[in-house]
Amino acid sequence: MITVDNELPVLPGRVLSTTELKRWVTELAARAELWAPLVRHDTGKRHYASLYRDSDIDVWVLCWNTQDDTGWHDHDTSSGAVAVTRGSVSEATPRMGGEPAVRVVKAGRAFAFGPDHIHRMAGAVDGSVSLHAYSPPLWRMGQYSISANGILRRKALSYADELRPLD
Repeated sequence: MITVDNELPVLPGRVLSTTELKRWVTELAARAELWAPLVRHDTGKRHYASLYRDSDIDVWVLCWNTQDDTGWHDHDTSSGAVAVTRGSVSEATPRMGGEPAVRVVKAGRAFAFGPDHIHRMAGAVDGSVSLHAYSPPLWRMGQYSISANGILRRKALSYADELRPLD
């Protein structure tokens, strides 16, 4: 984590709503000097780095290539917002009885979600970068797998654990 406290977009000093998170992460995305030093694509896997964390928000820089995939997961009690700053990422959301809904989010776009949101993210273009903000800060996440007989299972993870496909 680099020290950027005094340079970050203004924070309200409380947990942010999804609308506020999306607006805040979009403003942060426009200030590349704050997050660009954490960008890396030479690790052989998805690279992620903590940019900032306090009692109300948790902010990460994620670097993607097309083979990178988080697997199905949730963010426990945290809402989130994602701003894509370079390339594109894909987001899939599960649908009962059907194929997941998949969308590609290109650089310059952002989206937000509540704590009830389950999704799977992947790199849609090599060299992609996205900023992720969570409020309240992540402490736990849920990672999902589906057994051979169709049973959905949730495994609790620490926010510091790496997300990857379980199936």
